[in-house]
Amino acid sequence: MREQAIEEKYGTLREQILSYLDDAYDISDDELMELIRKTAMQDADSRMRSISEREQMERELFHSFRGLDILQELLDDPDVTEILVNGASHIFYEKQGSLHTWEKTFASEERLSTMIQNIVGRANKSVNASEPIVDTRLPDGSRVNVVLSPVSVTGPCLSIRKFPKHPLSMENLVSMGALSDEIAEFLKAMVQSGYNIFVSGGTGSGKTTFLNALSQFIPQDQRVITVEDSAELQMRTVRNLVRLETRQGNKNGAHEISIRDLIRTSLRMRPDRIIVGEVRGAEALDMLQAINTGHNGSMSTGHANSIPDMLS
Repeated sequence: MREQAIEEKYGTLREQILSYLDDAYDISDDELMELIRKTAMQDADSRMRSISEREQMERELFHSFRGLDILQELLDDPDVTEILVNGASHIFYEKQGSLHTWEKTFASEERLSTMIQNIVGRANKSVNASEPIVDTRLPDGSRVNVVLSPVSVTGPCLSIRKFPKHPLSMENLVSMGALSDEIAEFLKAMVQSGYNIFVSGGTGSGKTTFLNALSQFIPQDQRVITVEDSAELQMRTVRNLVRLETRQGNKNGAHEISIRDLIRTSLRMRPDRIIVGEVRGAEALDMLQAINTGHNGSMSTGHANSIPDMLS
């Protein structure tokens, strides 16, 4: 009953704060936090709570506007690489290669849904019962996948793949023992010579990380176009870089911009190299055609077991 009362008060305070704001992003973090504190102090029930309870509620209110609510702590942890939400009461995270259960839970499915809508809305996308699946990203570049009912029978599901602020270089991979100096030099020669490279592997095996590392060998005078479902490649050493991202269609399928559309568009943008974040199906043919028209040195990733299907 106490937790339910706290959650009800949380909802009431959030609605009051929203009524004071035209847009939560029009004010600074400090101003928003001050507004939250003043609103809480004006509430008699909040004043009766312990200092720690009130401060926790204030932090969660702040993160509900600017962050990921109770998930913000996991997002801020540099050792956490993946966050998995299976409905409001089951949250897991990957840390140093192992999955762990998060002791915190969302007090209600509505609270989880509000956070999901905030994430999706910031990227100018939508997700609802008619369009229950969406891929997007957070401001820091983390990849986000959302699946809602009726597709998900366990309630709203959220998967967040975090990426390091400083992408691993080929030197980092060598020092970690992921590959030898000789292999790194061989790959460097392959990239600089314009060989086409396809990186395959299972989910979470490091395909994107490895593609980022390979990109450091691309000559500085070349123009690179990247094509992705959700922009996550971090090519810090490429100066002439254009990043293209797909767009979800509406409930009738209209206005969709697919990987295939972007590959075809990239051919008109004078690329030296085209890098596709991941190929899964028919777009493989478009990429092969792009390579055959003279765009050597192109790269992509994909699951090993999907290659026969892509080429059939």
